[in-house]
Order: sequence, then structure tokens, then C-alpha cells
Amino acid sequence: MPRTNGAAAGRAKSTSADRARAAAESGGVLSPRQIKFIIFGLMAGMFLAALDQSIVGTSMRTIGDDLKGQDQQAWVTTAYLVVSTIATPIYGKLSDIFGRRPLYIIAISIFILGSLLAGISTSMLELAGFRAIQGLGAGGLMSLALTVMGDILAPRERAKYQGYFLAVFGVSSVLGPLLGGLISGTNEIFFITGWRWIFLLNLPVAAIAMVLVVSFLHIPHTRRDTRIDWWGAAFIVMGIAPLLLVAENGRDWGWGSVGAFACYIIGAVGIVAFILVERRMGSNALIPLSLFRSSTFSMASVIGTLVGFGMFGGMLTLPLYLQIVNGATPTESGLLMIPMVVGLMIASIVSGQVIARTGKYKIFPIVGTFLMSAAFFYLTFATATSGVIFIMGGMLMLGLGLGQLMQTLTIASQNSVGPRDIGVATSAATFFRQIGGTLGTAVIFSVVFSRAPDAIKTAFGNPDVVAGITAASQDPKVVADQANVDVLTQIQLAQSGQPNTLGQALNGDTSFLNLIDPRLARPFLDGFSSAMVTGFYISLGVVLLAFLLSWFLKATPLRQKSALQEASDDAAALAASNNSSDAEREDAAALEMQLEASRAAGQAGAMIEPTTGSVPAQKPRE
Repeated sequence: MPRTNGAAAGRAKSTSADRARAAAESGGVLSPRQIKFIIFGLMAGMFLAALDQSIVGTSMRTIGDDLKGQDQQAWVTTAYLVVSTIATPIYGKLSDIFGRRPLYIIAISIFILGSLLAGISTSMLELAGFRAIQGLGAGGLMSLALTVMGDILAPRERAKYQGYFLAVFGVSSVLGPLLGGLISGTNEIFFITGWRWIFLLNLPVAAIAMVLVVSFLHIPHTRRDTRIDWWGAAFIVMGIAPLLLVAENGRDWGWGSVGAFACYIIGAVGIVAFILVERRMGSNALIPLSLFRSSTFSMASVIGTLVGFGMFGGMLTLPLYLQIVNGATPTESGLLMIPMVVGLMIASIVSGQVIARTGKYKIFPIVGTFLMSAAFFYLTFATATSGVIFIMGGMLMLGLGLGQLMQTLTIASQNSVGPRDIGVATSAATFFRQIGGTLGTAVIFSVVFSRAPDAIKTAFGNPDVVAGITAASQDPKVVADQANVDVLTQIQLAQSGQPNTLGQALNGDTSFLNLIDPRLARPFLDGFSSAMVTGFYISLGVVLLAFLLSWFLKATPLRQKSALQEASDDAAALAASNNSSDAEREDAAALEMQLEASRAAGQAGAMIEPTTGSVPAQKPRE
């Protein structure tokens, strides 16, 4: 039996090697059939990561209420983003050394483990830790998929195949919120709390992804002798983690507290040390500084960071806004996010086709950041009474802007480097976008929940709100309803100047807003809406900066060959050069032998000059 298993493993390994060898022998040119099979494997992994991101966003309120930690939900999202961000460049570098396929399989395996553990978590902090494990796997799923695309397709040609990825992203973006809302809205499924299936659902999807990747992802790889930049990875953790920590806890510690300043200092030291290590490591660095010699790569990275801030700030806060302010259920909030997905898919398809036909892309970062700025500006006018249609209009504009930026900035980064650096360039571009997203999530949630208590207290001073509360407190039905008792008690304490918990009411379980009288709920909704508008203003400022910088993005002409083709051409040119040098050395040696023979003949007084081959030797003159 062991022999049979070993033979099967050997055949599988041989098959994988044979397929990769066949691709290499074709000069790096893959057939449409080969490309489609590889894309199927990539789509499976990308579907897994995209579904997990979208399915969790609309379920956070239910999870936070069940685990009694609504104010700790930023830890759950931030932990995932922090670890996936740090892991992204590491995957890029390791895939350059060991190949894309094994690293992609490792990423899926880690993601499966994190999903299983997240499904059995018992507290928000525990869930945050397990989400970090998920992030460690997810860091490779997205970036490696984009890297492989850069390997097998020329920049202009990628637009022809992006429909596959757009379909996956669109389906997962729509299906995720719907499944998240449906599952989290169900008390139990097979005797397990409903929201836990949000993570357990990843297991069968991951199994399918694993089969597809093992079966179809076979591309040639030449291992390079290089050092792994472990010090760079350590210092990037030291630089980023403290800054995100203070962003999350600054409202509790105080932005000028000793703990906050300690985080500022440690983070600054970590970033400086990281830069110094990267300079010393040279081409072996986690993020080689030589990449930034390209103005296109540098500007695309900065814009990507700012866009990531706005993208994640919008995608993760809008579902929460719809649920708390507009009273939508998790399922309904998932459906209400469809305008953003539709806008994203339309803009991505149109921009991709234009790039494929013209090879020009400079206009898309400009128009995309403009539309994102317009969307956040539009959302700053939102109030608790604006209605769902108003919010959906902002989401549509946001999606139309994002759709012109996601692939465009990645293509610009990949096109600015040679085939040797395609992996690290892609992972670096993804890394900077995730840095922006991580900071955006931490900062926006921190600002919203630190601003909410004051905004709620201010809302209680609104004359219309006061009139509504007075009328409700005099209504016998309202007073008799047990759902209103706690709120009425806290309102009486506030009116008498005694300590109360009205300002912190939204830090824990917010489900009471759906149960109490609407007149009593209004100040909480007004206050939270006002706090969210503050977050929209911050996103607006960040994206406006991206809009200004997009005018300075230098759009270099897109190459006509994929990274594999260019690498194959370079190898062929090098081999031809070596063969030519060998031939020249052989001719020189032969000529030297002929001259030596002629000299010998002359010294011996030969009447006939010797020959070697078909070239007569020249008798030296006396």
C-alpha cells in the first residue's frame, strides 16, 4: 500500500513537472487552453479570499452582539488586514525563489486552518487572533494570483482574460453579503450558531480550490539563489503593528498618552530600520528599493495606498451604517451593497477593454479617483433620515471609481519592471494597497466610535429629539414596554445631571435599537450618522490627495509580451551569446594550431605548407 501511494505521488509530481517543462519548451508562450486552466486555479483561490472578505463585513454586527464586543470589531478586521498585509511581500519573494505553485498551496492550507479556528472562537479577541491566521493565508491568495497573471499574460492581453476574474469577484461580492446576512440571521444551522458557518463555509470552498490549483497551476520556474529577508519582515512588523495598535486604542489611551507615544516611537524606529535593512539587502530585499527608481512604480504605489484607505474605509463601514442607521438586517445590507458591485464590474470591464485595444491607461486613475472623491463628498450629506436610496447612490459612484483603479494600478506597477522582478513588484503593489486598507479600517472605525459618544450627547440636545423623547416618555404603552425601560432610565439620569451610559450605548450590543420606540432611538441614530459622516470626510481628504497625484502618474507604453515570454527570450539570447562565444573560441584555437603547424614546417624546411581542415596554413615569412 505505501508503494502505491508513493507511486501515485511520484506520478503526480512527474505530471506537474512535465506540464511545466512543456510550457518552458514552448518559449514561454502558453496556449489559450493552458491559460484557461491556470486561470481556473487562480479563480478558485481568489473566490475563497474575496468571499471571506465580503461575507464577514455584513455579519460583524451580529457577531459583535453575540460575543458582546461591538466596540472590539475593529480588532477582528484589523488583525486580518495587518497579517495579510505583512505576509503579502513575503509570499512574493518566496514565490520568486521556490515557485508560485507551492506557495499558493501553502496559502490555501493556512487559510483553511484559520477558518476552522475562527468558526469555534468564543470571544471577539479570540476571533481576532484566528482571523490573523486566516490573514496569513489570504496574504498569498490575492497577490500570487495577480503575480501569475503577470507571468503568463502581456499587460495589454490581460484585459481579454479579466472577465473571468471580474465574474469571480462580482459573484463573491454579491453572494458573500447575501450568504453572510442569511447565515448570521439564522440562529442555528445543524445545531451550530448561525454566524459560525460564515467561517466554516470556507472549508468546502477551500477544498475545491485546492483540487483545482493542484490540478491546473503548472508554470515553469527557475529557482534563483537568493537570501530570504527575514530581518526586513521583522522590522516591517515592528514598524506597522504599533502604529495600527495606537490607531485602534488611541481613543481609550489618549492620543498624547505614554502608551501612544511609545507606539509612535517604536513604529518610527521599525520603519527606519526596515529601510536600512532593505538598502543593505539590495536585490534580495523584501521590497527592493531599486523598484522605486521607476517613477511609475513609485507613484502607482502611493496612489494605491491612498485608494486602499478609501476602498476599505467605504466597504467595511457602509454595511454597518445600513444596519445601524437604516435598520437593515444583515441580509438586506448585503443586497443593498449591489450598486457598488455593479459599478465596479461595469467600470472594470469598460476600462479593461479600452486598455486592451489602445494600450493607454493614464486617464483611468484620474477619472477613478475623481469619482471616489465625488462619492465620499456625496455621502458627507447623509443624515439618519436620508434613506437607503441616497446611500445606494453614493455606493454606485464609489464602485464606478474603484473599478477603474484596481487592475489599472497593478498593471502599471507590473509594466514598470522587468520579468525578474514581476513577483516582488506585484506583491509590493498589493502590499501598499493593503497598508492603506489596514490604516483606513483602523482609523475610520477608531474615529467613528470615538466621535459617537459626543455626537449622541449633542443629538439629545436637538429640540425635535427632545420633543419626541418627551412625548414617548408620557406614552403609557412606551413606558410599559420592557424594551424601553433601560433607555428611559438612562435618559432620566442624563436629564438630572447624573452619570449615565447613553454615550457608550453603541459600544456593545446595538440590537436594542430595533426594539425600542423610534422616538427614543432617534438620538442614537442621529449621533451615529454624524460620527459616520466624520469618517466620510476623512476618506474624502485621502482620496482627493490621490486624485491630485494621479495627474503625475507617468503611463509607460504597455509591453506586448508576458513575463514568461520575456524571460524565455532573455534565456535564448544568453544561450545564443554563449554559443557564439564558444564558436569564436574554437575558431581562434584552430587558427592558433594552424599557425603553430606553419612555424614548425618552416623550421623543418618543408616544401609544402601544412593544412588543417579546409583552411591552408600560412607559411611565416623569413
